[in-house]
Amino acid sequence: MKKRRIEVAVISDVHLGTPNCHADELMAYLSSIDPKKLILNGNIIDIWQFKNHFFPASHLKILKKIIGMASKGTEVIYITGNHDEKLRRFSDTRIGNLSIQDKLVLKLDGKKAWIFHGDVFDISFPQIKWLAKMGDTGFGLVLRFNRVFNRFFAKIGKEKYSLTGKIKSSVKNADKYISIFKQTAIETALAKGYDYVICGHIH
Repeated sequence: MKKRRIEVAVISDVHLGTPNCHADELMAYLSSIDPKKLILNGNIIDIWQFKNHFFPASHLKILKKIIGMASKGTEVIYITGNHDEKLRRFSDTRIGNLSIQDKLVLKLDGKKAWIFHGDVFDISFPQIKWLAKMGDTGFGLVLRFNRVFNRFFAKIGKEKYSLTGKIKSSVKNADKYISIFKQTAIETALAKGYDYVICGHIH
C-alpha cells in the first residue's frame, strides 16, 4: 500500500493498556502514512491502568510500530499527558529520533503552533475534576457497555452510537467545562503569541 507523505501527524488519547483502546484502527492509520514528524500528544500509554495488567499484543505492536517509524527517520515527539504523567520525569530526554516533552512549539507554514496535552488547565477547574477520575472507574464500564451495544447495532445494520458522548452532552457541568476549556486554551495561546493551539485531553 502506498503511504501518504505528510509533514506532521498528531495523535492523542490512545490509552494503550485499556480495553477500550482502538489499537487496530490506529495501526491501520500509522501504516498508511509516512510523516516527517509524529507527535504523540499525551495519554498514548495509560499508566493509570497498569494495575489491571492489561496490555495485549495489539497494543505492543503499536509501540513497536512507532519505534520502527523513528528508526526509519520519522521524528517522534512524545508529549506527556495526565495518564502518562510519570513520564514527565524524563522530559527533554532524547534517544535517537524519539524525544519526550511536556509541550512543543512548532512552526507550520511560518506560523507558530502551541502543542500540549491540555491537562494543565484542570488546575483551573478543581470542582469538576471528577470527569478525569470518572474515566478510571464508572466511565470505563460505560465504554465497555457501549462497545457491546455497538456490536449489536452493527448486526442489525444500525450506525454506531456514542453513549459516552450522550452522557457528556447531557451533563450541564461537562458541557460548561468543555466550553471553558476551549476558550481558556485559545485565550492563553493568543496571549503567548501563538497562531494555533493543538491539544487533546477532552474527548
